[in-house]
Amino acid sequence: MEQLELLINSFWPMFKAGLLISVPLMLVSFAIGLVLAFALALMRMSKIAPFKAVAWFVVWVIRGTPLLVQIYVIYFGLPSVGLVLDPIPSAILALTISQGAYNSEVIRAALGSIPKGQFEACRALGLNKLQTMRKVIIPQAALVAVPSLGNSFISLLKDTSLVSTITVAEIMMTAKSIIAIKF
Repeated sequence: MEQLELLINSFWPMFKAGLLISVPLMLVSFAIGLVLAFALALMRMSKIAPFKAVAWFVVWVIRGTPLLVQIYVIYFGLPSVGLVLDPIPSAILALTISQGAYNSEVIRAALGSIPKGQFEACRALGLNKLQTMRKVIIPQAALVAVPSLGNSFISLLKDTSLVSTITVAEIMMTAKSIIAIKF
């Protein structure tokens, strides 16, 4: 038992360093991804055909390609068009775009689950569209979306392990280093 404690204490600094990359990477990507998801969901629900088409295409492409491919395209592909990003911004961008596409469907479904009667009641009370969304629809939809968004958040922690392929020393890469040292 004492050997195990000694082993854990000897590698805690490396493990902590991995956590200090993984957790902020996850939090930032999820937060920005939610903003993107909300925008994409509203675009998909829009009556303006070009908005709807662009949002549908973005979601279709992002959900249809593996996250690892997206990470590689951003990190290795963007320099060919003159946009060079460091590994961590590349990781945040890839994870954010992926989260935005997946969560946009969750948010769209949550917004679509609110009965039409809620909109009609708000109109009868004299609320405009922005007030209706902000005060009535979004709070109700948030309750519907929270379980799925929670699953997405947990999945994002697992997805951060993929960014080790572009030299981001997150928690999984740190664990592999520890295994390589101690077998």
